Order: sequence, then C-alpha cells, then structure tokens
Amino acid sequence: MHETELQEDPELTPTLPPAGRQTYALFRNAEFTRYLIARFIAALGMQMLVTAMDWELYKRAHSGLALGFVGLSLMVPMILCTLPAGQLADRLNRKKIILGSTFLLALASLGLTLASAFIDLKQNVATFQFFAYSLLVVIGIARTFLWPASAAFVTALVSREELPRAITFNSGAFQLSCVLGPSVAGVIIWLTHGAWLVYAFNVVATLTCLALITGIRHEHKIPPREPVSLKSLITGFQFVYQNKIILGTITLDMFAVLLGGAVTLLPIFAVDIIPLHGGAEGVGLGLLRAAIPIGAIACVFFLAHRPPLQKAGRTMLLCVAIFGVATILFGLANRQCLGGFLPAADGAWFWVAFGLMALCGAVDNVSVVVRATLVQILTPDEKRGRVSAVNSLFIGTSNELGGFESGMTQHLFGPVMGNTMATGAILSVVIGGFGTLAVVLVVAWLWPEIRRYGKLS
Repeated sequence: MHETELQEDPELTPTLPPAGRQTYALFRNAEFTRYLIARFIAALGMQMLVTAMDWELYKRAHSGLALGFVGLSLMVPMILCTLPAGQLADRLNRKKIILGSTFLLALASLGLTLASAFIDLKQNVATFQFFAYSLLVVIGIARTFLWPASAAFVTALVSREELPRAITFNSGAFQLSCVLGPSVAGVIIWLTHGAWLVYAFNVVATLTCLALITGIRHEHKIPPREPVSLKSLITGFQFVYQNKIILGTITLDMFAVLLGGAVTLLPIFAVDIIPLHGGAEGVGLGLLRAAIPIGAIACVFFLAHRPPLQKAGRTMLLCVAIFGVATILFGLANRQCLGGFLPAADGAWFWVAFGLMALCGAVDNVSVVVRATLVQILTPDEKRGRVSAVNSLFIGTSNELGGFESGMTQHLFGPVMGNTMATGAILSVVIGGFGTLAVVLVVAWLWPEIRRYGKLS
C-alpha cells in the first residue's frame, strides 16, 4: 500500500453505528458462530495438551533443554510444509483441508495418550521423549496445513466490514481457551499426578471440532488450475515482501515473540523460582500460563466495544515495547533478584509475576489483532492461502523457535555456566525482554509506514 492510501478521506468514509450497538451483532451469523465454537473447543484441548507436555517433560527429564526441543519439534514441520500448505489453501477446498488436519491432530493426541499411559516414565524417559517429539512433529504438520486454510476460511463467513471484529472475537476465543486450558490441565495433573488424561481430552476436543465444522456451509471459489511451479509457490513471499506494511508488522511480531517470550520457561518459574504456596506445582503452572490469555481477553472486550483503532501502527509499536518491559520485570520479580529491596514471600512474588504476564497478554493481543486484520484486508482472496501461510510461518516459527531459544539460553546461562536452573531461566527472560525493546526501535526506523498507519478498517 502506498503512503497516500494510509489516510482515509472522512467524506468518503461511511457513517457506522456506535461500536457498542454493533459489537455482538456478528453472532447472528450462525456459520461464523459455529466456526468460533469449533475453534474454541479445539484450541482448548490443544492448550491443555501443551501444558501437560511441558509439565511431563520437565518433571521427568528436569531439563530446560527438553522443553526447548518441544518448540523445535513443532517448528521444523512449519519450515518444510509452509509452501505446499499455502498452495493447497488456495487451490483446494479450504473446509476439507481443515477437516483433514483436525483429524490428524486427533490421531497424534491419541498416540500421546497411549505413550503417556503405558510407558514407564521413571525407567524409560528417553523412550517417552522419542515418542513425544515424534508425535509433536505430526502435530506440527497438521497445524501447518490447518492455519492458512483456517485464516482464509473466516473471510468467506463474514463481510469485509465485519472482518476486524470477527478477528477480534476469534482471538478472544483462542485466548479464552488459553485461560481455561492450562488451568484445567493443571488441576487434572494435580489430582492424578499424570498427563495421559489431558491428552485423551484433546482427542475428544478435536473430534468435536471436526463434527461442528462439517456442518458449516462454505463456498470457496477455487481459481482455474495452474501448473504448480516455484513462482506460484513463492507468490505469498513475494506479496509480503512488496507490501511493506504487512512485512513490517509480521517482522515486529516475529522477533518480539522470538526474543521476549517466557512461556517455555514457565515450568521452571512455577517449580523453582516463584512456587505457589502449598507446593501445588501443577496449579501454579496452570495459573501462570493462564495469566497471558486473561490479559488478552480483557483487551478483546476493550477493543470490541471501541471503534477501530485510529492510530493502529503507533499503538502496535507502543504495545510491543510495553510487552518487552513487562517481560523484563517478570524475570526480576522474585526473591532472588529483588528480595533484598522488596522482602516478600514466594507466594506474593507469584502474584506479582502473574500480573505482569497478564499485562503481556493484554498488549500482545493488540499486535495480534492489527497484524491479522491487515494480512486479510490487504490480500486478494486468490492469494490469501499463500499469504496466510507465510504469516503462519513467521509467527509459528517465532513461537516455536522462541521456545527453543529460551531453552537453549536457559541451559547456557544455567548449567553450562555453573549456575542453577533458576538463574539460567531468569537471565534468559530478562535478556529477551531487552531484545524485544531493541526490535521495536529497529522496526520503527526501517518501516516508517507502520508509524504512520492510521485507522484499522
């Protein structure tokens, strides 16, 4: 988009009803509502699965590196499968791709259930890790094909004017699953001292999602078939590179998550740094994981009851900077770092850290809504699958590579340098937060179009 197109002519902008009056009108759309419920149930099960997997691996292997390999197992399929996933999302029926990918997720979850239930984790840690990482690769493949098809699928269910609000509620449903999923998983782990029941729940959740989406009526006008060539495969990358707004926002989000994410190391914080009073490690981990989406949900309702952002680009940059500062403070909010200045029990530090994670979730959700909306409204429908695949690659690999990076830096600053696991985790998080602030400054300088971007509509 050219700079002159970033500002709207108020005389050409249609007058809309007040935001509060039209906030929930979108739910009169039965197809979108069914889709939203289906994605919420599937995301709920997946959040429970990831929480249980992190707990199980850390509890058995007691290694930050083992947690880092979870991200690597999910990232490699994204890199290998993104190009064909985007091509298929534009060339085949998107609903069928979603159904097939969801069924594959159910099979992988069933495999994890059996592995966790029948492999003696105390005697056969390496065997369990082999099965766990292998099945995570399968989950990574399924998600890589699911994401671009699902992102483009929404645009056929709502009008262009409804799209920003639809994406906001879609993000809200995902964040709600992030609140409930880790919390429920934590309670199940606390009661059963095992994870297989959590994995079994995800099997049921994915099959329920499958049944709901099967009933959605969806029309996808598939363009005339063209030979599969390198040019057609890299169309998404070309479009993103040529559109500086999309390129800048994706880059900002990617590196902020890559450097500033602390989620992978939360098991170490919950067990060794800021344990919840009473030793309920599973509950403490669930609460810390839930803090980010709790903040995001609060942000969803705030955005849903307001008109579209008037200075979307500047707001996005500010929110990512706040994310970096909150991440630094999260790493320092414990007795080891600030106990000499602010004496408090571990339980008190836990709730301070919880609040900082909630703040991270709130400001991060602004970035998610801005980026996801821009990718869809600035991309022609015949390219949405491939562009959405590129977006998924950037963001998905940053999540998973960020997890691997967190595990590696924790291992380096901890055991490798002769420090404790806790010290390694704290240093990894704090340095990552400063890295996020550096990324904001670089992106604002390289892409001034983002600073000038106006109304999000």
